[in-house]
Amino acid sequence: RVVVYTAPGCHLCGLALDVVESVCGRGFEVVDITTSGDLERRYRSRIPVVEVDGIERCRYVVDEDELRTFVETRPG
Repeated sequence: RVVVYTAPGCHLCGLALDVVESVCGRGFEVVDITTSGDLERRYRSRIPVVEVDGIERCRYVVDEDELRTFVETRPG
């Protein structure tokens, strides 16, 4: 499971989403952190954040090759 934490107006988030879509197609979830005070506190200073199977793998900038490795080598 791949999750991308984003917020409206985040210029890095759009770039990150393009990379994640390139690696995962449409098989990922996008979470807008502005919908929850808890998420806002947790992620605001680090977005975009990409988690793979609940483990934070990327923040700020998403490297396509690195993300592909994380996705392809996960168990199951």
